Amino acid sequence: MTRTRVVLGVSGASGAALSLAVARRLASADIETDLVVSPAATLTLGQECGLDALGELRQLVTRHHATADIGASIASGSVPISGMIIAPCSMRSLAAIAHGLDDNLLTRAAGVQLKERRPLVLLAREAPLTLAHLRNMTAAAEMGAIILPPVPAFYLKPNNMTEIVEQIAARAVDCLKICDAVARQWHPRNETADS
Repeated sequence: MTRTRVVLGVSGASGAALSLAVARRLASADIETDLVVSPAATLTLGQECGLDALGELRQLVTRHHATADIGASIASGSVPISGMIIAPCSMRSLAAIAHGLDDNLLTRAAGVQLKERRPLVLLAREAPLTLAHLRNMTAAAEMGAIILPPVPAFYLKPNNMTEIVEQIAARAVDCLKICDAVARQWHPRNETADS
């Protein structure tokens, strides 16, 4: 039986811890994962998560690819992939995806998800947003991408940054609909099981 296979892209936006949390979530669900890390993301991972973060990320996935390797298997729609998450997604990567600029493996793999009508989840990380950012998000969403800004679920009353990051990562994986949902859910106090 073939394992479910997804692509995890990591671009250079702040929020590098999201990539590690998503990779851990996919590994715990026994999902076969292909990793593509942009050069800018390599720098951000080191700055935000420590010098060993890239090594840890690579240990969590099935295989990793260089962004210049446009001939990798994940660049083809003929390869059965169940979806892709870019965590975090920089505005540069978002713009390239929104305009079909498959100029490296990360953006090519994202374009493949869109053309094959597979889930593409973009943890778009920037604030405040310019009109260009908003238009690129709209264009990507119109093509089928799921725009998931890494916004904390304040209603869950997280105790620390780790809980925030893990909840966002869980929501991203849940958006692929490839395994049982694991993100914590909102439960109003006045709601009963039979209401």
